[in-house]
Formats: sequence, structure tokens, C-alpha cells
Amino acid sequence: MKMKIDESMKLDSQLCFPLYAASRKIVNFYTPHLKPLGITYTQYIMFLVLWEKDGITVGELCRRLMLDTGTVTPMLKNTEKQGLIKRTRSEEDERVVVITLTEEGKALYRKAKDIPAQIGSCVKLSKSDATALYKILYKLLEE
Repeated sequence: MKMKIDESMKLDSQLCFPLYAASRKIVNFYTPHLKPLGITYTQYIMFLVLWEKDGITVGELCRRLMLDTGTVTPMLKNTEKQGLIKRTRSEEDERVVVITLTEEGKALYRKAKDIPAQIGSCVKLSKSDATALYKILYKLLEE
């Protein structure tokens, strides 16, 4: 028996679904590029932050990645075990943990620097559509 449901309750009416599916698709584009480097997508975006500004606090990293400490802390532990970062307590406030890149973490930059161009070639959007989407998504994230 077919159920009568409101239009608003159909999958095709949900904004969340194409955002979710598109996000998964984009992240999957990264996998073959990141696997040889031995890092996950979440580690990759963490490295993007650290390559831009080394020596940041866990709190600052969480804000930049829009992730909570419960998500970031296990990733930091694993990345430290890989020898790519170092976590140290701040001398000013021992409650604050500072993340710094090791030489291996810095060297990873050279191996990863072509990834954005490689991913860009996988995404079938015009430059103007990609720019518009980027602006719309960040507008959504600001709310």
C-alpha cells in the first residue's frame, strides 16, 4: 500500500540530500590522491590549515575546520603517531595544546601541492558555477 506523504517529506524536496551526496562525491575524488600519502580527507584539510599557519591551537584548528574536539582529537593522535605533527602544551596555559608540523609533515606539502588542480579537473563545473557554488555554500555556513 502506497503511503500519501507531503511533498516536503520527499527525498527530492530536501536540500540536505544533494549537499550530502555532493560532499561524499567530492571527498571520494580525493581518495586516490590521498591514499599514497597515507592520509585521510580530514587529515588533508587539517594539513591545509597547518601549511597555511603552523603552530596553532587545537581550538583554532577546530574553528577553522568547523569540527568539534571529539572529532579532531583522535585524528591528531593518529597523525602524531604517523610522525607528521607534534602536540605540545602551551607554556602560557597548560590547558591549551599547540599543533606543529614535523619535518615529515612539512615535506608532505610538496607531495600534495598538485591535488587541488587534479581534483578541479574531476569536477565538471564551469569556473563561474564553481565560484557561485563556493559563495553560496559559505553563505549557508555563516548562518
